[in-house]
Amino acid sequence: MRIRAAAVPAVCAAAALLCAAPPSQAAARQAGPARCAERVLTVRAKAAPADPSVLRVSVTNRGGRACAVDRVPTITFGDLDGAALPVPGGGSGAYALKAGRTAYAAVRTIADFADPEARRTGSVSVAASASHWGRSFTAAQLGTGGEVLVWEPVTTWWQPTAAAADRALGVG
Repeated sequence: MRIRAAAVPAVCAAAALLCAAPPSQAAARQAGPARCAERVLTVRAKAAPADPSVLRVSVTNRGGRACAVDRVPTITFGDLDGAALPVPGGGSGAYALKAGRTAYAAVRTIADFADPEARRTGSVSVAASASHWGRSFTAAQLGTGGEVLVWEPVTTWWQPTAAAADRALGVG
């Protein structure tokens, strides 16, 4: 691949400007609450009463100050590989959770119960951030019976209300 000579000075000038910015300005742009310690969070999950393919999850900040969790919960399924994919897609980021407040997400574990590709598992784990261990819920605790059917699962980003999480997933 060829690099045009005219582009090199422009790139060098842009890099010099970025490197010349005082550290205090760079830190100010990234200001926000500190990451939540797992010990101050309570994670819950339950199947939607009308649709066992939809799980409603929440995280509550029991700490005394705002903190941040990942923008998308980490949802894994027993001993199956992979995690639920975020809807909408997008890069990583943080979700600020005020002290005493709860955030909500909705998860669709499978689109069609008759799908021959469906996998079965006895538990689902939910973590507010990928760096947390999270909490595991058995199928019975979730209210899905003896197993959770899984195929191409998706999860919403954290939302301020359960209704907003349902809307983001497209459920009523």
